[in-house]
Amino acid sequence: MKLSILIPIYNERATVLEIIKRVQAVAFEKEIIAVDDGSTDGTRELLPETEKDGVIVLYHDCNRGKGAAIRTALERATGDIIVIQDADLEYDPRDYGQLVQPIVEGRAKVVYGSRFLGPRMAMFFWHMLANKMLTLMTNILYDTILSDMETGYKAFRADVIKNMMLRSHRFDFEPEVTAKVLKQRIRIFEVPISYYGREYSEGKKIGMKDGFIAVWTLLKYRFVD
Repeated sequence: MKLSILIPIYNERATVLEIIKRVQAVAFEKEIIAVDDGSTDGTRELLPETEKDGVIVLYHDCNRGKGAAIRTALERATGDIIVIQDADLEYDPRDYGQLVQPIVEGRAKVVYGSRFLGPRMAMFFWHMLANKMLTLMTNILYDTILSDMETGYKAFRADVIKNMMLRSHRFDFEPEVTAKVLKQRIRIFEVPISYYGREYSEGKKIGMKDGFIAVWTLLKYRFVD
């Protein structure tokens, strides 16, 4: 099966070339679609050299958010399986095998890589607590037993995510897509992944405001489409 690996990018000059190199090294039939979401730190100037190696690079004129970048990439994706890959080094592309295996084998349509089931670099306590609370809220509202709703490693059978009406612009992509998968009564398969959390000084972007938006998103999509 062919993988479409979608990489939303915003101000990741220090890591973007390395993560693309790591994705290219994974032994799958694949296409890599990178979307620069209005970077201002020099990232945009680095991306054209990746096109020489077959990476599809798309550009937003201004910063619109992770969800918007994923939607842009989805429009170009032609693979059987869609994988979301952040442009930092927190998630390891060597985990793709276990991430997509349940889909390849026909056992699942959607797979989440859980940071709480595998080896991980120590997280910030308050981030861990927020993740746990948002996951608990998801489980209560949508009658499921996820361990990590906010994970950045999500894999979808292409027809599942391409047929969704996604509206999120920022980090609310995670709760929105989760809510819409579960409302379709598609059960999410979880697998352990490794996780190397970074510091804010290293470019981490998600914050407390995004947690409140995630709460609202989970509540909203429980009752509307």
